[in-house]
Amino acid sequence: MPAINDEMALSLAAEGDQEAFGVLYERYIGKIYSYIYYRVGNHSDTEDLTARVFLRAFCHIGTYTDRGLPFSAWLYRIAHNLVANWYRDNKRRKDIPLNDFLTVKSDNDHPESTLLHNEERERLLLVIHCLPPDRQQLIILKFVEHLSNAEIGQIMGRTEGAIKSLYHRTLLSLRDEFIKINEDDITVRGKVK
Repeated sequence: MPAINDEMALSLAAEGDQEAFGVLYERYIGKIYSYIYYRVGNHSDTEDLTARVFLRAFCHIGTYTDRGLPFSAWLYRIAHNLVANWYRDNKRRKDIPLNDFLTVKSDNDHPESTLLHNEERERLLLVIHCLPPDRQQLIILKFVEHLSNAEIGQIMGRTEGAIKSLYHRTLLSLRDEFIKINEDDITVRGKVK
């Protein structure tokens, strides 16, 4: 059954075909999991929220209305809302456990260059995590999911032009904050030595 397209799978799933919903689940589980992981930062909460996204989708698949957007946009919207509720309910923002995915080591790299590369990535991720949720979502959809501005606009409910503008402002903000963090780090290191 994996050879069927989304429209056919949606139609069958809306009629109660669990196998058709399974096709959609298999097709999108990785993307939704990845999106949620970059928002909440740990695997156990990501697994729970991902399961809730697909449970909610399964329960409401009969009322799904095609509005000309891809099915994935509906799933991302459900994921976005659940993550927002999760943050509100927990009244805290979690840091991404950088050690889970920052250790970059190549046999050809010197330990010093690996350390510097990892420190730079850590600083960048900290700056990204301080962004407002909509800008974090934009960065994740653009650089993790590799979606186009048009696709991101569909998911975020904005025009392609609005996404381009938000993307430009976000990159400028990231650059300024990254430079500031690096300057602060140099100042601190200069005083310590």
